[in-house]
Amino acid sequence: MNAESNAVKRASELLEQRFGAAPSMAVVLGSGLGGFLEQLDAAEQVDTDSVGLLQPRVAGHGARVWVGGCAGHTVAVAAGRVHLYEGYTAQEVVRTVRAFREWGVERLILTNAVGGVRDGFDPGTLVVVRDHLNLQGTSPLVGGGYPRTFVDVSAAYDPTLRRALLDAATAVGAPVREGVLAAMLGPSYETPAEVRMLGTMGADVVGMSTVPEVLAAAAMSMPCGVLSMVTNHGAGRSDDVLSHDDVTRMAATAGAAAASTLSTAIERLLEEGTRP
Repeated sequence: MNAESNAVKRASELLEQRFGAAPSMAVVLGSGLGGFLEQLDAAEQVDTDSVGLLQPRVAGHGARVWVGGCAGHTVAVAAGRVHLYEGYTAQEVVRTVRAFREWGVERLILTNAVGGVRDGFDPGTLVVVRDHLNLQGTSPLVGGGYPRTFVDVSAAYDPTLRRALLDAATAVGAPVREGVLAAMLGPSYETPAEVRMLGTMGADVVGMSTVPEVLAAAAMSMPCGVLSMVTNHGAGRSDDVLSHDDVTRMAATAGAAAASTLSTAIERLLEEGTRP
């Protein structure tokens, strides 16, 4: 085992020591989804570094793991992901996902904030991702050995989780579409030329995270779904100057609908899992 494999194993052991047996479902929260934590019942929490996971290097962005009830079922939630643009390796970026799987989590939902590349993918829209373009120049599978290198990712976005997220968004009245996510390295926003390129390549939205985690989940045969929130038009698609503050404000606005969608989808998925 290499150093990162050892780190994953140690983190999974610490999660079990702190929380006991793993819940069947885990969620990774992106920007603007903090409201989902308010829906957890009897939640316990720890700083990620206390269970062998990583902290963001962006000032003021702490990370925690929560375990609590959602509609009568227990879920694990990671808030405050790390990114490639912070200087972490692709393997380090996915440590939380790998540790959750090693701990015993069976299914995963990832969330993020994205920019809209095409018409109809406007700020405030929720997007259930059906496929991706990995343009980050790396992968957590590079180097091999944990646990597989050559992985079929044609169904990396699990159809059952996708349908649950789409149905949940419709049920809560949120605007929702399916789409293709392009992953760029960041941390600068894309240029207008890059946004036009992404549209030509088939992307609907663009972000700076999530795809490494999807690849890691696929390599571990872990069904995965992704719910994105469009927080801004891609550069060149409007006269607005892209601003992190504006993106954060829009994420908070769209976050309420996304949090309701997430909790509704989890409730339905876990209820279905308990039926004989």
